[in-house]
Amino acid sequence: MRIVAYVWMSNHFHMLLLPEDAQQLALFMGYLEAKIAKEAGRLYDFRQKFWARPYRGIVVSDEDEAHVDRMRYLLDQGCKEGLVDSPKQWPGASSTKALLTGKPIAGLWFDRTKEYNARRSGETFSKLDFADRETITLTALPPWQDQPEHKRQARVRAIVRGIEGEVERRVKETGRSPLGVNAIYQQQPHARPANSKRSPAPRFHAKAGHVRRALERGYQRFYAAYREAAEKLRKGATGVEFPHGSFPPPAQFVRPLVRSGYG
Repeated sequence: MRIVAYVWMSNHFHMLLLPEDAQQLALFMGYLEAKIAKEAGRLYDFRQKFWARPYRGIVVSDEDEAHVDRMRYLLDQGCKEGLVDSPKQWPGASSTKALLTGKPIAGLWFDRTKEYNARRSGETFSKLDFADRETITLTALPPWQDQPEHKRQARVRAIVRGIEGEVERRVKETGRSPLGVNAIYQQQPHARPANSKRSPAPRFHAKAGHVRRALERGYQRFYAAYREAAEKLRKGATGVEFPHGSFPPPAQFVRPLVRSGYG
């Protein structure tokens, strides 16, 4: 998966990705969220359902402005909520430092399967015995891919400075300073806010109205073609063709000629 940028907040995350197709995106997100749920559950004693809902993939138009706007939105996380003064201060997992410096992101991958098998065999092992070093190299934002790395970093720095300026302006207008990193660290994983902002997510991110309308029309045609194919399949037709990029339903269940012993 080509990862452009990401940021993890206290109860959600944002990623800017360049998948090859919808299937790669679905497989990647399913794998990623499953691993995070298991590890976070291990660390913070989450015994029930971890994610409140499935991930929501939102298509970004081919407009350069739309891509840059998404990058700015991602970097603004933590600042626009009044939590930190700068994207560089956000203490959670974030690609900001890598975007500013060009350095790869390194971490450890813990092989829990090997740990489990070792425990079953009665082996003793340390925390890092089954840990491998993993590195993530970010992919450039599409409109910046032909630019040298130092220019891409300069563009990110300009966005960060603009966000920092917005924070300073809000502090002067309201007299309220951001919460700060120390206060963020003191928050409890199981705590819930008294009120949460709930607003419908857009189906697409686009800058120009005519581009958004074109994307909507394309989606409506795709949806209609899928429904038509699904209806044909439901009626027993064979060789039904679903639109490209869709997930056809599994084959219809065929009842056995002889009943099994199960109720």
